[in-house]
Amino acid sequence: MRYSQGMERNAMRDMLVVGAGYVGLSAAVAVKQAAPHLDVIVVEAAPEAVWQKDMRASAIIAAATKMLEVFGIWDEIAPSAQPINRMVVTDSKTSDPVRPVFLTFDGEVAEGQPFAHMVPNVELVRALRGCCERLGIEIRHNVAATALKTEDTHAEVMLSDGSVIAARLVVACDGVRSHLRELAGIKTVSWDYGQSGIVATVEHERPHNGCAEEHFLPAGPFAVLPLKGNRSSLVWTEATHEADRLARSDELVFEEELERRFGHKLGALRVIGEKRAFPLGLTLARAFVAPRIALAGDAAHGIHPISGQGLNLGFKDVAALAETIVDADRLGLDIGSINILERYQSWRRFDTFRMGVTTDVLNRLFSNDLAPIRIARDFGLGIVDRLPGLKSFFIGQAAGTAANENPRLLTGQAI
Repeated sequence: MRYSQGMERNAMRDMLVVGAGYVGLSAAVAVKQAAPHLDVIVVEAAPEAVWQKDMRASAIIAAATKMLEVFGIWDEIAPSAQPINRMVVTDSKTSDPVRPVFLTFDGEVAEGQPFAHMVPNVELVRALRGCCERLGIEIRHNVAATALKTEDTHAEVMLSDGSVIAARLVVACDGVRSHLRELAGIKTVSWDYGQSGIVATVEHERPHNGCAEEHFLPAGPFAVLPLKGNRSSLVWTEATHEADRLARSDELVFEEELERRFGHKLGALRVIGEKRAFPLGLTLARAFVAPRIALAGDAAHGIHPISGQGLNLGFKDVAALAETIVDADRLGLDIGSINILERYQSWRRFDTFRMGVTTDVLNRLFSNDLAPIRIARDFGLGIVDRLPGLKSFFIGQAAGTAANENPRLLTGQAI
């Protein structure tokens, strides 16, 4: 990368985070809160107010809420968070008049502690941005990373406004199509499922009582996730051409198709706000680190939403990366050296690969209507439903509380 003489150079930073989504903001907060003397800056390509238009909601597992408690923002988020008190799994055709329940989970990992909450994205980002402001973390908008140069002691990132930021460590949190990952020369393994996930919010007559449902239909999983009030968030998987048609359809057509899948037990349905379709695939970075660079969140891994773990994998990345950085800094070590970053990679890479493979297998297993496979999977679900110990194990895994080597933030401990 060559710089022109007119480029603005800033003072050396300790850490530059590229991407101001939940993962990028969390990474900045986690490091700055534990090591206030480190100079942390966040840059984001999108305009400043764009996050306020995100009407989606995300499932936040119990381990991640512990991290948000350490940040001091969970009490701010909690009033808008809906606990998931119960999980129901069915397997049927869309046309089946009755959908037998093959598996149910109680939603607590401990008394009074749900395994997950549904949180509006806008409330999560608002709380994280407020935390950044209190910690003195600078956030710049409308600036994208356009070039990268790596030196022995730091990396330099050229931004679209012509400025250059030098930092000892650059953290890429710029999404599954990460440009910074590309600039760093990190390759990926990826494939397209030929599916898209339709995301929408619906209002219904009767209360959901905190129950989440996952219906395995021939086209893919259809998840109904509870929100505050008589509302639910949908993650509806269809073949891409069908998902695009439904997302473009008028409300009457969409709600008729929705009722065929959602059913009538919660009464009449009404779609609130926009409905959007997102292409689904699997993307795994071949490496999570390079000299002076670390990937986190979707920049490191993009998985199928069948498990609801995408965002939470990113939070696990944040907790592991922050602990790695802060521990190194306290020992007087170089936080951006490849030897330090390798610890983060070894901590997170296997877990991510395992989750990617798991979601890929589950999607292929349940997104079909072959009779022998259906019989086998329903038998397996029934076996799990009858073994309380196994069900508790799966709940612990889903909540992120069962891991033996969880980073401190995910156990509710400050770094």
